Amino acid sequence: MRQIHRSLRLLGLAALATTSLSACATKGFVRTNLESQRAALSADIAAERASRIAGDSTVRADLARDLAALRADLTSLRDEFGAKITAMEGKVKFAFPVHFAFDDATVRSEDQAALQRFAEVVRTYYGGAQITVEGFADPAGSRAYNMALSQRRADAVRSFLSEQGVSPSLLSSVGYGSVRQVRPGAMKDEPGAELNRRVSFVIETPAETTVAAISMR
Repeated sequence: MRQIHRSLRLLGLAALATTSLSACATKGFVRTNLESQRAALSADIAAERASRIAGDSTVRADLARDLAALRADLTSLRDEFGAKITAMEGKVKFAFPVHFAFDDATVRSEDQAALQRFAEVVRTYYGGAQITVEGFADPAGSRAYNMALSQRRADAVRSFLSEQGVSPSLLSSVGYGSVRQVRPGAMKDEPGAELNRRVSFVIETPAETTVAAISMR
């Protein structure tokens, strides 16, 4: 009986030893596997960081190039066509020397080059933005007549821009009559009256990009 107990004890110790060795081996395997996974994860993180840095550099380079191009075109609009560009909150306003003859709403041939250039800039940099064409009149005539005349002027310019490839769905027009006069009181053939017979443009777009382009050195 004592021999049987001893044999069972030895078998138990052997089993325990085997289990302990197996557990140690399992722990070692898990530890090695975790270290391998940790190393792989660190490598992936490093690769992702390097890729992001490279991507950010590319984005910054692309942005700088686009801003430089926009600045060049805005400078061209100002230098060649006398445009005045004002950045407001959520909007950019373009005031052009696009004027009309007295009591007329026809786009003059001498103003078409400026409008074509403006349309090109809109298509290139402000695609998808809503654009409002604002029309104005000199103070001659009644308020109702001037409102209608300024609306016809805005409509004429809106049609011209759509012919230059600006989507009609992005264009709206509004007539303001004789308000906001550039040369107060000037009408008909008086000096400066032509400045009151004009259009301006408001682009509904974040102004930050335009400001950044204008401010570039």
